Amino acid sequence: QVQLVESGGGLAQAGGSLRLSCAASGRIFSSTVIGWFRQAPGKEREFVAAIKYSGSSTRYADSVKGRFTISRDNAKNTVYLQMNSLKPEDTAVYYCAADTWVAGNPSTTRSDYDYWGQGTQVTVSS
Repeated sequence: QVQLVESGGGLAQAGGSLRLSCAASGRIFSSTVIGWFRQAPGKEREFVAAIKYSGSSTRYADSVKGRFTISRDNAKNTVYLQMNSLKPEDTAVYYCAADTWVAGNPSTTRSDYDYWGQGTQVTVSS
């Protein structure tokens, strides 16, 4: 079992920044991948970024490359999503998720992730 708790959401202006945190507990391995997904009203939940707990690989959606950075602090069992140059279209509920045993690179597929947090709202005003 893995428990995930997100924090750090809120309101930002376009061009601003926010940092999301995902505190993980339970059965976390170096091969575990922690991913961030987001869901805007009326839209499907989509992949944003992911990192392997060993830190050996990361992956980003094209829409956030160059603006968002995913990182982890293993001592705190926390994964961060630094979001810069925010746009109104980044407005969504952001979820972190865990794919507990990954041999290769992080997946972008929602169904590959076994555990999910409760989500945190990010709103970007224009």
